[in-house]
Amino acid sequence: MPRVIDPARLPKHFDAPAAEARWDAEWARARVYAYDPARPREETFVVDTPPPTVSGSLHVGHVFSYTHTDVIVRYQRMRGRNLFYPMGWDDNGLPTERRVQNYFHVRCDARAPYEPDLVLEPATPAGSKEPPRIVSRRNFIDLCLRVTREDEEAFKTLWQRIGLSVDWRQEYSTIDAHCRQLAQLSFCDLFAKGHVYSIEAPTVWDVDFQTAVAQAEAEDRPVQGAFHHVAFAVEGSDEGFVIATTRPELLPACVGVTAHPSDARYRHLFGRRAVTPLFHVPVPIFPSELVDPEKGTGILMVCTFGDATDVQWWREHKLPLRQVLGRDGRLVPVSFGSPGWESRDPAAASRHYGQLAGKTVAAARKAIVELLRAPAGGEPALRGEPVPVTHAVKFYEKGDRPLEFISTRQWFVRLLDKKEALLAKGDQIEWHPDFMRLRYRNWTENLQMDWCISRQRFFGPAIPVWYPLGGDGRPDHARPIVAEASVLPVDPMTAAPPGYEPGQRDRPDGFTGEPDVFDTWFTSSLTPQISSGWLLDPARHRRLFPADIRPQSHEIIRTWAFYTIAKALLHEDTIPWRHAVISGWILDPERKKMSKSRGNVVTPMHLLDEYTADGVRYWAAGARLGTDTAFDPKVFRIGKRLVTKLFNAGKFVLSQVAPDGPVTAELDRAFAHRLAALVERVTASFEEFDFAHALQDMEAFFWSDFTDTFLELAKGRAREGDPSAVAALRLGLGVLLRLFAPVLPYIAEEIWSWAFAEETGSRSVHAAPWPGRRDFEPVAAPADPASFEAAVGCFAAINKRKSEAGVSVGRGVARLALAASPATLTSLAPVAADVMAAARVAEYALRPRAGLDGAFEVVEVEFAPLET
Repeated sequence: MPRVIDPARLPKHFDAPAAEARWDAEWARARVYAYDPARPREETFVVDTPPPTVSGSLHVGHVFSYTHTDVIVRYQRMRGRNLFYPMGWDDNGLPTERRVQNYFHVRCDARAPYEPDLVLEPATPAGSKEPPRIVSRRNFIDLCLRVTREDEEAFKTLWQRIGLSVDWRQEYSTIDAHCRQLAQLSFCDLFAKGHVYSIEAPTVWDVDFQTAVAQAEAEDRPVQGAFHHVAFAVEGSDEGFVIATTRPELLPACVGVTAHPSDARYRHLFGRRAVTPLFHVPVPIFPSELVDPEKGTGILMVCTFGDATDVQWWREHKLPLRQVLGRDGRLVPVSFGSPGWESRDPAAASRHYGQLAGKTVAAARKAIVELLRAPAGGEPALRGEPVPVTHAVKFYEKGDRPLEFISTRQWFVRLLDKKEALLAKGDQIEWHPDFMRLRYRNWTENLQMDWCISRQRFFGPAIPVWYPLGGDGRPDHARPIVAEASVLPVDPMTAAPPGYEPGQRDRPDGFTGEPDVFDTWFTSSLTPQISSGWLLDPARHRRLFPADIRPQSHEIIRTWAFYTIAKALLHEDTIPWRHAVISGWILDPERKKMSKSRGNVVTPMHLLDEYTADGVRYWAAGARLGTDTAFDPKVFRIGKRLVTKLFNAGKFVLSQVAPDGPVTAELDRAFAHRLAALVERVTASFEEFDFAHALQDMEAFFWSDFTDTFLELAKGRAREGDPSAVAALRLGLGVLLRLFAPVLPYIAEEIWSWAFAEETGSRSVHAAPWPGRRDFEPVAAPADPASFEAAVGCFAAINKRKSEAGVSVGRGVARLALAASPATLTSLAPVAADVMAAARVAEYALRPRAGLDGAFEVVEVEFAPLET
């Protein structure tokens, strides 16, 4: 006898919060999610989980994308695979530093002394108005760790609340000793192979954070500006020309003028020199095919530096370097007439520049426009009034002011010479959806500079390098001292290099430490190797690398995906994972991306309280990969309704009493046949990571073929103790619970525990085998595979007629005449008696009629008298 439940002993409604807490504890106790290192690689499925940035709070967009991963993981686990599903925390980098700076109102100075007993409380509004407190690098790192640990616990609570089946024994943070060691080992390996170099060069720079920024971290934003039409003279001539520029404040940094070689307006000027207004600097005029003749006046000033094209012209034409913008975003002092700052009128140039020095870009722009308006022995250099324009300007993705190009010394990884190899590795990876491969290719093909990996910050793995100092105390950057692998992780600001004593730090003929830290992506790009142990545990690395999937969102293909592929190529000439699974964005009601920077995010806890974890997961799993999805509470409600229906269906099915027997009735065998086809379709979808289509398929079956039809058709026989009906209902419920389990883990586990856990020996539905042919082998094929569809159509036609007549579907029918095509009636014949019994039809006649094509038509009906 199958295990039967007493529904009266179960709650009337599903108590989701209690079930979630109970099952979370049980899954942890039973180690359902534990990775088994003893199992072979071919049985293991490895996930390269995105480590979320530990800064502030998670929002519903995070729940959306991380649920996608968990649905895939739960499916793979039920397929019998040994899951390696870690969780990391990306807690180093600029977002964390900014949060800590604001939280405690502090600023870091790497040379400040360490205060071992320093204890700081969060800044008060009054305290935030005072100058920030200066703390040492070590104290600042302690503060960062304090804040990130608190955030990590909050994040972990949310991940557990939504049911992420993570093996928490595999937890890491990108600033812990293990990750710092691997990041530094990565640098040492790249250095030894000649892939990294240090150079003083124009660098993309954020003036607020005062740090270098990689090309991949820059984004275009629309900015209101203006074209300023500025007149230039031509040396040795009375003629001149007008340049339209949005950056007149860079006029003192002008080192050249260029136009398109085919532009007849300016062709006669090539090879001559222009003279800048106000500063009277002669600069060469040269042709360049990079100039757009239709933009502005078709002739441009080349400055050091306004944008990446200026850098390219500066290099190609070996132009002088006149850097007027400082690292803090203010114009630095300059003395015209000194070497490198030649002018035909140094006094006038210095006088004019004196009114700009020390100002911010915006203030300098305003000031120079006034200078250009003033007549200078004739017509003003500014021709007309500035013309408003909206144009795209580069910003650091987390910055507030436009990026600048400033000459600084940085560390780079050589990538420009490896584009073809990077493209080839990208093509070895399967992208889901496949069109995301094109985003990777476009980014790689349009890469303009090597990867800048150094940051002028404090909270991150240190670059393990020292420099010898000459007798004049200057560092010899051409002879870096790279740390040996045996001493990693190391901080060169506190440790001494081999062959030197600590007392020789920053002294002539001594050494100095590299103060910079790695770009956060330099460590995050190693997440597959962090999990595998790479050089620290080669045997483990072979078992876990490359990973099977990298789940992530599409906007960081250019950063996280690209850099991870680059690291795998440079270190081992391989790919980091076999599949890239790309999620879309969550959009607000105005179809804008939901993000903390926009202020339009929705935090998820109240959604979990209102709609249950399963209801929220239903919403997330219903979105196709790579597709941006609107935040829509109506979908949460549909998910919660599905959970409720599963709960009620489970109570009914498992409370039916019948002897244990095979599925023999034609209707029951036809249902099992249709269910087996569903399993095949859902499995195929999951194998392609198309969980959204899988959910759509099984949800439609659950409502249309199970609860609204088969359950109703079999209900009468089940209540009478018919073994075939009860066995078929239990087969349907057991299979559907396992199909739904990856998406709705809590309700699936709850219902599974009532009977199936004991009957099958699988104590958890998430450890139960995925449905397949073995579930249906005991069931003979139906006499007519179309009989179930015919039964459903017939039952629906009768209920529709009842509804049209204004009677309840439970109303009995004394007599019924039903028409359908001959083929449909043939399929209905073996199950007609069951359908009529379920519809409470006493007498019926079936009439063949051509042209109905599978549909049923009620020809005559006489309802039974109402029971009193």
